[in-house]
Amino acid sequence: MQNHTYNVLLFYKYVPIEDPETFAAEHLEVCKELGLKGRILVGHEGINGTCSGTIEQTEKYTDMLKADPRFSDIVFKIDETDGHAFKKMHVRFRNEIVNLSLEDDINPNELTGNYLEPEEFYKKMQDENTIVLDARNDYEYDLGHFRGAIRPDIENFRDLPKWVEENREMLEGKEVLTYCTGGIRCEKFSGWLKREGFDNVGQLHGGIVTYGKDPEVQGKLWDGQLYVFDERIAVPVNRVEHVIVGRDHFTGEPCERYVNCANPECNKKILASEENEYKYMRSCSDECREHPRNRYAAENGLTAAEVQARLDALKEEASV
Repeated sequence: MQNHTYNVLLFYKYVPIEDPETFAAEHLEVCKELGLKGRILVGHEGINGTCSGTIEQTEKYTDMLKADPRFSDIVFKIDETDGHAFKKMHVRFRNEIVNLSLEDDINPNELTGNYLEPEEFYKKMQDENTIVLDARNDYEYDLGHFRGAIRPDIENFRDLPKWVEENREMLEGKEVLTYCTGGIRCEKFSGWLKREGFDNVGQLHGGIVTYGKDPEVQGKLWDGQLYVFDERIAVPVNRVEHVIVGRDHFTGEPCERYVNCANPECNKKILASEENEYKYMRSCSDECREHPRNRYAAENGLTAAEVQARLDALKEEASV
């Protein structure tokens, strides 16, 4: 068995923090002193973070945070890995630690959906009177999701309430089950659903990360991989079977490799094999391939003539 020497921590806690700007600045210094790398958001409503470090560094961090009475019961989801999952350490103040952009915000400590542990979520997913609603962004869903889950057509979490309002009839009269990566988005979103009149709302407690590690369900009924917001990009969930659901942007073939479109003004996440990244210059469209600041062309030292030759070859192939 391989012995990993680093941990990736995923954590959050909705708890009032006075003067979060000062807290964030001081927290950044502590994280740097420990040698951690990652992204942590701090607001009046709490803390939301993910970071990496050696086992010793992350253990010091978890002990330090739990020593603070505000975070004494915080839950850390821990992945073992071989090195840092981030390049730098950032701790930033935000008005919201997850951005749902509601005019009248939700406090999950006062209103949230029913917590469902992995085994209960697994059983309820198979009930014909339930709707399983993915609370993540479209590109996260496209890499992996629960079997039969609804894919909201959204690029940002803050767009989810509008999507629900436009598709309300799909959810009415059903038990609505929501899920997200680590649970934090569902804390607010499920509360919003209840406030909007959906009485029977459940959320996957601890998110997909917890579900995949549960010894009973072992990630069953999850297809594909889990998108994570660090250097790893994707991690496995289902420990019983692996079904690839991702599709190459260019060919539609099975694919689980994400890249960002080389047009800096687009930057869209697209699934692409190494072969197709090369062939299509890591650009999601002709317009992006022809962009004067195309990063793929710059990174690979392509001259204007070489770029044009590639564009001509693609157009010729498309016309056949």
